[in-house]
Amino acid sequence: MIATLWANFDYAVSVLLFLIGLYCVIAKNNLIKKFMGLNIMETSVFAFIVALGVVRGGSAPIMGPDARPPFVNPIPQALILTGIVVAVSTTALALGLIVRVWRQCGTIEANELRELE
Repeated sequence: MIATLWANFDYAVSVLLFLIGLYCVIAKNNLIKKFMGLNIMETSVFAFIVALGVVRGGSAPIMGPDARPPFVNPIPQALILTGIVVAVSTTALALGLIVRVWRQCGTIEANELRELE
C-alpha cells in the first residue's frame, strides 16, 4: 500500500489537496474561506491533470537534431495554462462580489447572510 502510494505520490497529493479544499467549502462559514477552498480544489485538479501528462524519462516535445522519444504530452500543460487564466478571472470576480456583499450586508459569514433574508 505504501509503495503504491509512494509510486503515485503526485496523484495522492492532488487528491489530498482536493479533500482539503472540499472541507473548507463544506465546513467554513466565511465566504472568503469558502472561496479559498474552491481555489485549492481547482489547483488540485490542475496538478492532477499536469501529472497525467508526465512521461517518465520523456523530454520536451521540441523537434531538433537531439530530439528523441518518448516526449511528454504538451496538451495538459496548454489546457492548464488556459485554466489558470480563467481561474484568475473568476477569483477576481468572486472577491469583488464578496466585497460587494460585505458593503451591502456588513458581513461575509454565510450563516449570518441566511438570517438576513
